[in-house]
Amino acid sequence: MREPVVAGRFYPDDADELRKIIGGYLGDTQHRSPLPAAAVIAPHAGYIYSGKVATQTLGAVNIPETVMLLGPNHTGKGSSAALSTQPWLTPLGVVPANTELANLILQNSEIITADEIAHRFEHSLEVQLPILQKLQPHLSLIALTLSNQSYDSCEEIAESLYQSVMQYKGKTLIVASTDMNHYEARSVSNAKDKLALQAIEAMDPQALYATVKKNKISMCGVIPVVITLLICLKMGADSADISAYMDSGDVSGDTGQVVGYAGVIIR
Repeated sequence: MREPVVAGRFYPDDADELRKIIGGYLGDTQHRSPLPAAAVIAPHAGYIYSGKVATQTLGAVNIPETVMLLGPNHTGKGSSAALSTQPWLTPLGVVPANTELANLILQNSEIITADEIAHRFEHSLEVQLPILQKLQPHLSLIALTLSNQSYDSCEEIAESLYQSVMQYKGKTLIVASTDMNHYEARSVSNAKDKLALQAIEAMDPQALYATVKKNKISMCGVIPVVITLLICLKMGADSADISAYMDSGDVSGDTGQVVGYAGVIIR
């Protein structure tokens, strides 16, 4: 069982309080009909900062029973492409791993390995789970953390994940977990975010990969997003729409060093 490590810090550890705060973020959007999507890009900071962006973006799409979560590896522990095969616990209950899809991924990929060490203290996937549980009570999970990868490796990983999803045949939503640029003045950081988001909106994973490197954009989940875009293109998706954007200064009032948060829906 993968135990929660940021409950009580990034989000409430009390189930009732957690449901209430997620419901508050959903607001009027929970009364709208969610639309199908191939993937979502959502931020993973503490809920006080990015919870509204993540919740409203995820709340705008149909959440099937299987969600593939791709996130960065902030801790540096474990393998460079680490798949968890354990159930995950949150204050809202246990989310089982989708073992059928996990086995397909491990069979199809020479890069992805089963590895719980990378997930033990990683927050980027955990913070998405309570929101997904609120939206889909019968959730099962594919949890994959990714360290830095070459673009060729991104293509290999994307192909193996795409083939696995096609073989699985069940409906699967991909959620790429990322914050945008980190800890620069708002004017600088927002401009960097705009460059990255333009590549995402263009559905151009190679441009995103190059843009982030060239412009020194500290977008922690660029690899998960590049891989997500590659998979979505294989699936026939052709649009990426920004559903929300803000930065930490909107909450803290400090615009000298901000972190950007974007919600994107890919169809």
